[in-house]
Amino acid sequence: MGIAVVGSGRIGTLRARLASEHPAVNFLAVSDLAEGNARKLAQQVGAQVCSTNNREIIARPEVTAVIVSTSEGEHLEPVLAAIELGKPVLVEKPIALSVPDADRIIAAAQKAGVEVRVGYSRRYKDRYLVAKEQIVQGRVGKVIGGAARVYNSRSQALAMLKRNPGATPVVDALTYYVDLMNWLLDAGAPVEVYARGQKGVLKAAGHDVDDVNWAILNYADGAVVNLGVCYALPEKYPSLGHAARVEILGTEGVIILDDDHTDQLMYTEQGIPHVYLPDHTVNMVFLGSGTPGDWALGDFWGPIANETRAWLDHLATGRQCVLATPQEARANLETTLAIELAAGSGKQVKLPLSR
Repeated sequence: MGIAVVGSGRIGTLRARLASEHPAVNFLAVSDLAEGNARKLAQQVGAQVCSTNNREIIARPEVTAVIVSTSEGEHLEPVLAAIELGKPVLVEKPIALSVPDADRIIAAAQKAGVEVRVGYSRRYKDRYLVAKEQIVQGRVGKVIGGAARVYNSRSQALAMLKRNPGATPVVDALTYYVDLMNWLLDAGAPVEVYARGQKGVLKAAGHDVDDVNWAILNYADGAVVNLGVCYALPEKYPSLGHAARVEILGTEGVIILDDDHTDQLMYTEQGIPHVYLPDHTVNMVFLGSGTPGDWALGDFWGPIANETRAWLDHLATGRQCVLATPQEARANLETTLAIELAAGSGKQVKLPLSR
């Protein structure tokens, strides 16, 4: 296979390195609007081609599949370009920042018969894969509800919002747990959303978004889920990504997943770098809380590694993978937009959203 990685930032760099090490990949091209980023990544991973022109590397005849790791608001064009050329795509979540853009991707993929997958890497964290297995085996009975909440620091929120004002904590972070609940429950998309939020720290920094949101999702089969997000905790909060807790309630059992990593605590006078934020270090850290995973003894381990390898294996051998489909990603996007709408209006919001 030949892989083009569009976007040479932190996640693009991880995906490119993982692709470069896959036995089925014999050609690698990388691009970024910042030439220095593309050139640096190409040198790191031994890419044969680097460019500032996304379309150029997507169109290379050696390229058979495309990874889109641009910022959230720039997914549409490279995804459509790959689809047009008949090349499978892995795009980071969210699939887009608007439902019409998601619909354009879905329509183009269906028309061209091209497979698109969306990177909701929580699905590939071991504890959630194991939980899904228990549900599939019927060990908790019928799933009737659940809860999930995720905490992170204001430093992470401000970086997200600076990169793209539409990448709010709900749309860009809580979306992981919307997807996780939809996938674990296997109940389709929610049909009704009720939510509340509170502004403060992030608004004072110039972003009119909530610091904290809590939502209740109702599903057509009667299941009910409570979701919460706070991305305004202190700048040096010890999480390097997600500090989370997930619960699944069934008629015959319960699954409780503590994903805070408070049991993996380190304090160091030297400081430890943040997964996403250059030049940002913390002295106290919840080890293992970085959302993508962790470097250990020269290899990268964790959800992004598992997900990337699963997708490449799927392309190379046809082996089944559980990466989100564009239809699932659209449902996640619409749900997060409904949460923000419900929190802003103080009213229940029905799904699907009216045009």
